[in-house]
Amino acid sequence: MSKGLSLFEKRRRRNRTALRARGAGRPRLSIHRSGRHIYAQVIDDSEGKTLAAASTVGKDQADKTGATIEAAKAVGQRVAEAAKAAGVTQVVFDRGGFLYHGRVKALADAARESGLEF
Repeated sequence: MSKGLSLFEKRRRRNRTALRARGAGRPRLSIHRSGRHIYAQVIDDSEGKTLAAASTVGKDQADKTGATIEAAKAVGQRVAEAAKAAGVTQVVFDRGGFLYHGRVKALADAARESGLEF
């Protein structure tokens, strides 16, 4: 029987609570990283809608793995382009419970270079 939340879940909640306090109503760039893939979404929490999304899962990524820094950079660029097409230029970065390192950092840096501000 579990005695409470895992360390990952504690980090996720702590990070999201801090984002709500500092977010100032901006959309949230939320990421999820698995062993094989990486996913990114720009979410408007006030309306509960996803404005833009990108991942390593799909027809254009069928022959490649999503478990590399290069794949994370490509997802960061694609989600930034989709967000700009939806009219979003400023977001808050929600890394979830993941540490800001490796693929998470590569995705964030690529999104910044492609024009998203956070």
